Amino acid sequence: MEDLSKVIVFMLKDQQYGVNLQQVLSIERLQAITHVPQTSSFIKGVMNLRGDIIPIIDLMERLSVGSMVQDDSTRVLIVEIDTYKIGLVVDTATDVIDLESSMIEPAPSIIGGVKSEYIKGVAKLEGGLLVLLDLEHVLNVEEQREVLDVVNEEKVSGGH
Repeated sequence: MEDLSKVIVFMLKDQQYGVNLQQVLSIERLQAITHVPQTSSFIKGVMNLRGDIIPIIDLMERLSVGSMVQDDSTRVLIVEIDTYKIGLVVDTATDVIDLESSMIEPAPSIIGGVKSEYIKGVAKLEGGLLVLLDLEHVLNVEEQREVLDVVNEEKVSGGH
């Protein structure tokens, strides 16, 4: 029996990406974002999601493939990395699929302008390539600390 993994498929520009379903807590519509000054440009601010302060990251800008263009299909993937939650802004979240481990190939050094350090692998699908992101490496240690500082600062200031 092959190893199957469930993957949430989403779009950034014209490329399909996927992340492990187990790391995704929910998919939300983009809501009002409170800007937090003096943060990296890809950290758009924080969002209050049912009482939780969630830092919001523009995944396109983080991966250096552009920056978000907000419309009705824009979604935020609420994901858990280590012990904290972050929101990743994506163009659309399209599907949940099963991937067999044999469908996944190692990542080339750069694919679509995205560095391989962010990529777990690539799966060939009928509709083209699916780039599987490694959420554990999308933020480096300093950036993770910055994201946590943003959340802690918002909790202390009460979101004002």
